[in-house]
Amino acid sequence: MLRLRWGLPVATVAGLAATMVCAHADTIETALVQAYQNNPQVNAQRAAVRATDENVPQALSGYRPTISATGSVGTFYSNTTSETTTGGRTLRSTSEGSVNPRSVGATITQNLFNGFQTTNRTRQAEAQVFAARETLRVIEQTVLLDAVTAYMNVLRDRAILDLQRRNVEVIQEQLRQTRDRFNVGEVTRTDVAQAESRVAAAQSQMLAAQANYTTSRAVYRRVIGVDPGALKPGTPVDRLSPRTLDLAIAQGQTENPAVGAAEHGVDVAALQVKVSEGALYPSLSVSGSVQKGYDTSLSTVESLQASVTGQLTVPIYQGGSEYSTIRQSKETLGQRRLELALNRDQARANVVQVWGQLEAAKAQITATQAQVTAAEIALNGVREEARVGQRTTLDVLNAQQELVNARVALVTAQRDRVVASYALLSAVGRLSVAVLGLQVPIYDPITHYYQIRDSWIGVRTPDGQ
Repeated sequence: MLRLRWGLPVATVAGLAATMVCAHADTIETALVQAYQNNPQVNAQRAAVRATDENVPQALSGYRPTISATGSVGTFYSNTTSETTTGGRTLRSTSEGSVNPRSVGATITQNLFNGFQTTNRTRQAEAQVFAARETLRVIEQTVLLDAVTAYMNVLRDRAILDLQRRNVEVIQEQLRQTRDRFNVGEVTRTDVAQAESRVAAAQSQMLAAQANYTTSRAVYRRVIGVDPGALKPGTPVDRLSPRTLDLAIAQGQTENPAVGAAEHGVDVAALQVKVSEGALYPSLSVSGSVQKGYDTSLSTVESLQASVTGQLTVPIYQGGSEYSTIRQSKETLGQRRLELALNRDQARANVVQVWGQLEAAKAQITATQAQVTAAEIALNGVREEARVGQRTTLDVLNAQQELVNARVALVTAQRDRVVASYALLSAVGRLSVAVLGLQVPIYDPITHYYQIRDSWIGVRTPDGQ
């Protein structure tokens, strides 16, 4: 059984962390909830999804009419002099007047056909929304995995710091005993120097552990949003992961959100090709206008004009830019397809890598537990042999250091075991608050989408901004 202080039994990281646990200790589930609610990276991506949602009503606006109103007001002054000749006499007359012409009007234009561009833009905008949601899942998984890593790093580094502190205490006691034995002539000055050297090395290791622990606490605050308190041990989530590597690979290549985002990216690029090709089609629109005028001239008091016009435009040649745009869109589509294949390969590689890390961590725990047990027995034996002169002080110090190294390795392996189980869940696309069963309201991006999808007017967002 692992002993933290040379004599106090502690079996696992759970035991090492137990000294920090109080009645209101944080759990790994609490940390995940706090990260899900407070992490600015997640909240920023949610805002990005809401902004992407607005692409859909913008595309749908192509189906709707455009209406404009006009109005004008002004002043018109006229002074006219005319001459007429009658019977040899010239008569001159002058007319003078002013009017204040005013007019109001309205125009409505409705697109009837534009080469299916509106339809394809709407479908493209919807694909962009789906891609943004998958990207949000990527960010959520990344943040949750970062939170697990930060949580377990604090536990690990706190446990290692305790080990190093107690190691300093033990070696200082060994130094005291060595000096006492030197004073009575049982050992030489060399033994004292070796013990002093190990004390300095242990203190250096303790200071390094203190720095690592401080760094881990800072990372915890950045990812989760609060300072770590008393943390309870974390446990693996193997029950939520696929049971075999082949199943994990298949699930990772289909459910990983990075793959899903790439698939929707292909759809966006394919629809952009159709939108670009729409520029080669004729377009048809109809417009109506009405205008009312007052005091339009000196002789006209009121006027009313109304018209309805249909316009058909057939593109013949526009300089070649539309053809270049189509070719460019096709190349982008090819790029997106290659990126999809790359994401699938990357998803497979991640699953295989994490699966290997998880299996290695399991094996390392078994191996380091055996190492700790053997190191404890060896240390006790070396101490007894040193008392009867069969071992040197250096042998005792080496045995103690081997035991500390074994315990540090066990703590690290247990941390890796928990983190790897969450990493596998992330690699197969299942690291989410719903799958983990966390007690927190789940952010649903669909709600905002339907709040704004069919909005015709208004500048206020659904949250009131």
